[in-house]
Amino acid sequence: MRKAKPKKRYVLPDPKFHDTLVTRFVNCLMEDGKKSTAYTIFYKAVQNVEEKTKENGLEIWKKALNNIIPAVEVKSRRVGGATFQVPMEVRPSRKTSLGIKWMILYARKRGEKTMVDRLAGEIIAASKGEGAAVKKKDDTHRMADANKAFSHFRF
Repeated sequence: MRKAKPKKRYVLPDPKFHDTLVTRFVNCLMEDGKKSTAYTIFYKAVQNVEEKTKENGLEIWKKALNNIIPAVEVKSRRVGGATFQVPMEVRPSRKTSLGIKWMILYARKRGEKTMVDRLAGEIIAASKGEGAAVKKKDDTHRMADANKAFSHFRF
């Protein structure tokens, strides 16, 4: 067991929107340490969303992220030789992390040609309550609901 909890690292706000959530998103989007490329992809995707929907791109992105963020998840818990899927509430920092990761994962799996188009498409779909990332959240909630009977095993 650790002696002391590690210090929480705080991220700086991004240069364009001055929002720390955008920086967290870009940090997850980044590959091979190419942060400026990740920022370019994100900003162009938000611009594409604005052109397609004629609304504020950042607001649509935040709405999409809120549609993806899960409230409950299941965790494996061993009790007496059997493993149970126990539904647990997700703490706030993990909620946003899961939402960000799912959005990026399912954007990368889309069929469009460039990552900008894929991300823009996933943002628009998630803001409408559709898309693969929203389906993942619904599946997670459904699994937690199905295993409600084991909620007394919470630790």
